[in-house]
Amino acid sequence: MNNPEKPKLHIAMFPWIGMGHIIAYATLSNDLADRGHRISFLLPKKGLLKLQNQDVFSESIKFYTVAVPHVEGLPLGAETTGDIDYSAKDPLAIAFDSMSDEVEELLSGLKPDVVLFDFAHWMPKLAAKIGFKTVCYNTVAASSMAIGVVPARHFPKDRPMTDDELAEPPEGYPSQTVVIRRRPHEARALSFICSTYGAITFDVRITTALQDCDAIGTRTVRELEGPMIDYLASQYKKRVFLSGPVLPQAPKTVLEEKWDTWLSKFKAKSVIYCAFGSQNIMLKNQFQELVLGFEMTGMPFFLALSKPHGVNSIEEALPKGFLERVGNKGVVYDGWVQQTQILNHPSVGCFVSHCGFGSMWESLLSDCQIVLVPWMGDQILNARLMADELKVAVEVERGENAWFSKDDLCMSIKSVMDEDNEPGKTIKQNHVRWKKTLSKPGFYDNYIDNFINNMYEL
Repeated sequence: MNNPEKPKLHIAMFPWIGMGHIIAYATLSNDLADRGHRISFLLPKKGLLKLQNQDVFSESIKFYTVAVPHVEGLPLGAETTGDIDYSAKDPLAIAFDSMSDEVEELLSGLKPDVVLFDFAHWMPKLAAKIGFKTVCYNTVAASSMAIGVVPARHFPKDRPMTDDELAEPPEGYPSQTVVIRRRPHEARALSFICSTYGAITFDVRITTALQDCDAIGTRTVRELEGPMIDYLASQYKKRVFLSGPVLPQAPKTVLEEKWDTWLSKFKAKSVIYCAFGSQNIMLKNQFQELVLGFEMTGMPFFLALSKPHGVNSIEEALPKGFLERVGNKGVVYDGWVQQTQILNHPSVGCFVSHCGFGSMWESLLSDCQIVLVPWMGDQILNARLMADELKVAVEVERGENAWFSKDDLCMSIKSVMDEDNEPGKTIKQNHVRWKKTLSKPGFYDNYIDNFINNMYEL
């Protein structure tokens, strides 16, 4: 536990303006504020409104809204990644960097002891001017940082990279399973590292932040990623602070009545739940293949998905006759849902996920069988950690066109839902063992307490 005689820290938070980042920072802020530390949280107004709607922050945290300036190519009123599609990421990053003057003014007045940040590679320069310590706190796995950012310093800048170059793990990388394979969609996913993100490339942005900060922070545990953490520390020659999984406390609200009523019609552990996150937007034909795969299982399912590109509504994108065939056994919904409450519902037995880092932790700490459909670089690495290293999940196979078939999806779901044969039986046993480790009394609290002590040591 923290020494009660130590003065409490004043910690400022300035995450990238994507809601996954903001929510993770807000959840960590809750844990720090609960231990008496003063939190100043800087974010856009729309980010704050979305955060309030999700009821995930402590009343003891002080929020400061920062204006997101309009820049060329950015839709009017856009302030977070939820307000844009992927093509507008560069203008949003330019606007984010343009917030630096207002951020500097706020931090000059607040005078925090420590600032946690991730994409604001210019934060350490403000620290030198104002006088605070910096922790580059990442909301992704240590393996994603290790394989994705460290070798980016060696990527060629004068020519496109080949698939082989993208797929090779860096020298000394401590895993043969948590890797990007030589497949078209995976090579393209990792090539995101060298794409522009504002005025600079993503790898330069993140590498600069990691090189210039006082310490690296990451949302993981040594039990899962010990060798990766050590590798990251050795590459940057600085300490890596571990916060643990940083998940919200048990929800204060119950599951919405209409969803509870629908789920309760089915027997225990029989419903498949699927969610891919707000940023994973499919093409119409991919979306249709996905929902047909769920139909093929013959099991009840609840799909929380964004509507595909080029359609006005999710109903418009459904295959012909789908609703009539499925009837009351399936829900396809494009609004926000209470994921934690759904995963904890006794009728839900399988979670089909994109394996974003937050969803990865939620799935590990649930009682659901896990099927993975990763989309982006860090999600692919998370899926390899879950399916190939921990062996607690199945990853859906993909063809040469980088997409999966309805048959592959159906087969993967059935393989984990059938507990009488492999791999369902082994996966369930491994999952139970890891959940027990990660949820044992004091496990999470010890990580938060150590994270705080690490900040004192700065």
